Amino acid sequence: MLSSTLRRKGVGVCSDDRVLGGSDFVERMLAEADEKEKERLRLSGKVRDLGKLARRISKGEEIEGSALRSGRRQGEISRVRRLLCQVAVGKVGYPAAKVARFLGVTTSAVVRAAYSEDLPEMGKYS
Repeated sequence: MLSSTLRRKGVGVCSDDRVLGGSDFVERMLAEADEKEKERLRLSGKVRDLGKLARRISKGEEIEGSALRSGRRQGEISRVRRLLCQVAVGKVGYPAAKVARFLGVTTSAVVRAAYSEDLPEMGKYS
């Protein structure tokens, strides 16, 4: 049945079946998006300052905070910088451009690091 017909009859639908398929699919996607948003809000409430997050991760991973922002491409420093990008962009919701300015790298580098395969250590900072 068309959604306009259903609306006239007072039946609520989330979408037009012809476009997205059944209403169950749409409701499931909305629930997942809502859950991700709740998680992001929960984490952003804990850490508001990008500098504090960077210090926390640097301390936990035992590297100097200045090394994180130095632009050096040594293995351990790059790994911790990638971890910061994954937590800051992927979990807390900082804009990639803001993280890039903070670290002194390009926005593209932050996006690539943030959406690369999750590091196991990410759980410690989420």
